[in-house]
Parts: sequence; structure tokens; C-alpha cells
Amino acid sequence: MAEFKERKRWLFLGLPWTFTIYTVKDDMITIDKGFLNKQQDDCYMYKVQDVELIRSFWERMVGLGTVRCFTGDTTDKELQIKHVRHAKEIKDFIFDASEKARIKRRTVNMLDIGNGVNVDADGMIDDN
Repeated sequence: MAEFKERKRWLFLGLPWTFTIYTVKDDMITIDKGFLNKQQDDCYMYKVQDVELIRSFWERMVGLGTVRCFTGDTTDKELQIKHVRHAKEIKDFIFDASEKARIKRRTVNMLDIGNGVNVDADGMIDDN
């Protein structure tokens, strides 16, 4: 079972002086925030629909990146794993793990493009 554990970093020199910890496992993404008031947000991996890597100029200067996950989760439609090292590897891992989790749960969304529609149920594809 692979796992990434990263701490959010400041853009100033990429130092990990924040109280946000991201944990990415095969089946779940967890974001722990806060020092005095703690907040934890989880998202099952099969709910991740798309993953995007964002690297601003300053993030590239200090070797960081931000991974944005678009999800079908009710609490957060968009999760951001901000200012982390190894952002490309984390993005690729989430992309692969989410696809495997959807296949495992049999929740794969397949889009049928260009096959036509059988409206009158006669067994023949109808023209539009």
C-alpha cells in the first residue's frame, strides 16, 4: 500500500512551517489542518474525477506545486493539495489510484460517443 505524506509549505524558501498535513493513500485523501482548532477532511479515492497540477512561477522557483482534485464529494467538489514537494508524483499517483478504485468499486463512468441511439427499440440504430 503506497502512501504520500506531505506538509503544506510556505512559498518563501519552501519551508514546512504550516499546520496542514496531506496524506494520500490508495483508497483515500486526507487533509489535516490547524494547530489549536483541528479540522480533518477526507475524500475516497473513487470519488476523484480529475486531477490537475498547477505550478506557479514562485512554486517552480522553490520546487513546489499544487495538485487540484475535482471530486464527486459532497463537502468539497475541489480539493487542493497546496505547495507540496513531489507534486507531479502525487498527481500521477492520485490519477492512477482513483482509476483503480473506480474499477474496484465498479463505478467507472464510460461515455459512449458516436454510437447512435435506438429510439424505437427495433434493434436498428436510428438516424437523427
